[in-house]
Amino acid sequence: MIPKSGPRIREMHITPIAIVDPPLLNAAGLHAPYALRTIVELVTDDGISGISEIPGTTAIDAALALARNLLIGRDVFQLNQIRRVLENHFGTDSAAERGLSPWDQRKLVHIFSAIEVACMDIIGKVTNRPVVDLLGGKMRDAVPFSAYLFYKYEGAGGPLEFGTEPNARGWPAARQAAALDPVGIVAQAKAMCHEFGFQSIKLKGGVFEPQQEVDAMFALHREFGPDRSAGAVPLRIDPNALWTVETAIHYGKQMEPILEYLEDPVRGQANMAEVRKALKTPLATNMCTTSFEDIPNSIAIGAEDIILSDHHFWGGLRASMTLTGICATFGRGLSMHSNSHLGISLAAMVHLGAALPHLPYALDTHYPWQSDEVIVGGRLRFENGAVAVPTEPGLGVELDRDALAALHQNYLACGLTKRDDEIEMQKVQPGWTFQAVRW
Repeated sequence: MIPKSGPRIREMHITPIAIVDPPLLNAAGLHAPYALRTIVELVTDDGISGISEIPGTTAIDAALALARNLLIGRDVFQLNQIRRVLENHFGTDSAAERGLSPWDQRKLVHIFSAIEVACMDIIGKVTNRPVVDLLGGKMRDAVPFSAYLFYKYEGAGGPLEFGTEPNARGWPAARQAAALDPVGIVAQAKAMCHEFGFQSIKLKGGVFEPQQEVDAMFALHREFGPDRSAGAVPLRIDPNALWTVETAIHYGKQMEPILEYLEDPVRGQANMAEVRKALKTPLATNMCTTSFEDIPNSIAIGAEDIILSDHHFWGGLRASMTLTGICATFGRGLSMHSNSHLGISLAAMVHLGAALPHLPYALDTHYPWQSDEVIVGGRLRFENGAVAVPTEPGLGVELDRDALAALHQNYLACGLTKRDDEIEMQKVQPGWTFQAVRW
């Protein structure tokens, strides 16, 4: 029998949207002109609305639709019961279901994270507390993020204020410009850091042969290194597991003097452990240790030093708090992974980041690359590379329903059903194929 002590779910709205995405390059190919997200809204029997945002595919949207009948009438406070109901219907995810591509393809973690965040948004509104307080309380007033650099082709799309006008300067111009070599990457970094105040920098690698990407890292070090009056900016690179062990050790040793950490240079825990033994630089991952079932072997063989969590893929905000406790127990650092996202996901990341007991590394975010928004009041602001923790009840953001309708029309018009960077890359380089290990 469904408990009736708290607000119950009366409606569940599932809205797939498509947001403008620049032609960013990565190990799996090329970003399409649109990235897919799904907005979930729960409405209680007393009219309180809670929202969430997750990566979108037609498969995930169909699963959410199936979940609707399981969730109607459920008490939003009973999140353990809600998860059990979803597990009984969909089964539990295995690590193998993540797939070989750089993004996560598991179903249950997507679905439950969407439901949990929306429920916690409602719970916060009912209790008149921000979500960070539901996670144990605020440890910091603002959450730092890192500049996330990409090799890219020219263009970015988006409205005029994001730099499609011919005479744009600064970040609007850099967002539109090609960046295919060290000079382009440094220009991109300078513009992004100036615009948003980021205090650390990450380069998405796995695009060109390793020496070219290492050269870009040393070019960043020359621009942002210890000779700067404000001090050195921490640098990271993520080859997305495309390197062999030998390549990772060879180039990893070159970069030891300049890296804060090296993210996923190789594929799999065993290979990561081998590289970790050979390098002084800490290794981070969002690919080899991506679920709780992965952790025992990770600890046993020493696969990484830092886990890059993501509440969309680890099963929600509370599961991410569990993860931080495990990391502390076994001497692992914790930071946060990102994908193309809007303000609802960013707000959830900020609440989680504010609740973490320790936050030694700035979090990843794609947000500067996006130009669309689906929340009232427009885009969230960065000050000195950080986002202030919302103080309003719940997530502290609300749906802009006109923007939601427009972005849903984008989805209907664009024809995309899932992310496939390989197909997009083949439009530029016919015959190009994704390779799990390339160099």
